[in-house]
Amino acid sequence: MRTLALGSTGTDVMEIQSLLKKIGYEIYYVDGVFGPETERAVKEFQNNNGLVSDGIIGPATYEKLNPLLLGAVSYTIRPGDNLWYLSIRFNTTVNKILTANPDINPNNLQIGQVINIPYCFDIVDTDIGYTYDILERDIEGLKLRYPFLEVGSAGKSVLGRELYYIRLGEGDNQVFYNGAHHALEWITSPVLMKFAENFLKAYVNNQSIRGYDTSKIWDNSSIYIIPMVNPDGIDLVLNGLSEDNPYYDELIQWNNGSTDFSTTWQSNNKGIDLNHNYPAKWQESKDGEIELGISCPGPTRCSGPFALSEPESQAIVDFVNKHDFRLVLAYHSQGQVIFWRFEDLEPMPESKIIGDQFAEVSGYRLGEIYGIGSYAGMKDWFIQDYRRPGYTVEVGRGKNPLPIEQFPMIYNNNEELLLLASVI
Repeated sequence: MRTLALGSTGTDVMEIQSLLKKIGYEIYYVDGVFGPETERAVKEFQNNNGLVSDGIIGPATYEKLNPLLLGAVSYTIRPGDNLWYLSIRFNTTVNKILTANPDINPNNLQIGQVINIPYCFDIVDTDIGYTYDILERDIEGLKLRYPFLEVGSAGKSVLGRELYYIRLGEGDNQVFYNGAHHALEWITSPVLMKFAENFLKAYVNNQSIRGYDTSKIWDNSSIYIIPMVNPDGIDLVLNGLSEDNPYYDELIQWNNGSTDFSTTWQSNNKGIDLNHNYPAKWQESKDGEIELGISCPGPTRCSGPFALSEPESQAIVDFVNKHDFRLVLAYHSQGQVIFWRFEDLEPMPESKIIGDQFAEVSGYRLGEIYGIGSYAGMKDWFIQDYRRPGYTVEVGRGKNPLPIEQFPMIYNNNEELLLLASVI
């Protein structure tokens, strides 16, 4: 991590601001700007943790912050320790400690034994620009809290980033949710991650969410989630173009000569629009791209040199082919609409009935899409090859990238949809 100090900006600053606010420090604006307010909070944190109170986040301060960012601290059992005492000391609960350490005997703690102690607060932040690094750390943090959670990789991006998946449940009814095919639509990643965290929290506490029995869902269904299909593109949008990017010169050229990707870039790191790269009327997508004069490679709607030319789209296809998904949800933004058809290949009337129920619980409308946008998408390919229900869910309203301030509304609209899809 880079050193942060007064005047620093970026998503890493935003992450620190959000954390300090979450643990009780006076941070009013999570804006990614390391100003006097953030400096004061950092100094107070340093003072409370026996550090030099200089307001600079360097190695020593990061060492204290990292367990908080992960949401759990590694602790070595000492003489006289018990779980009740540890829960008070670390402001957590005995149940959280037991969940994170299923192999320990609470009545016979062993001196020198190392355990993970989760903090009381949630891991997934929903007030920040959600980057790949944050996703990776959140997944690690969830795995520490819930060691039974299945986590893996479906493949790698152009730049070698993992396409992580999470599995909720162990039942035979398999469903698949994915987010952020498009870089500007990164807000869909924290939607899926927050859903995963809320589901896990409810499951271990034997609680329902919106009337849905999470234990029953866990036993009967398997919810597979790939929250970030396009990590390289999201990095361009949120963190900018790094000088060590092997496509540095080409990316500037593909972005019409600009180094600013923050409001223009939907594609992956090779300038290919992943949601126009699937083998479902791909040639029609390519023909439409040429007819409309869309640059390829470019910021958006470039279908690529051939279907599945990109490692990200190929990984999604391979992942689906290894499973037996009853339905898929592909999350995008914006429009508050659910697209459900592809070339009359969707199963009828099942797809329409399910779509109507999704629309009812989300408040979104069920719609159809025409033109170039109706070809070569992920849900198009799934419907075509599997003849099962597939849906593109467009969250939020406005111009991409949607402001993170819309997150509470978006999540509220979609939580029941995500639950319903696992049981319908």
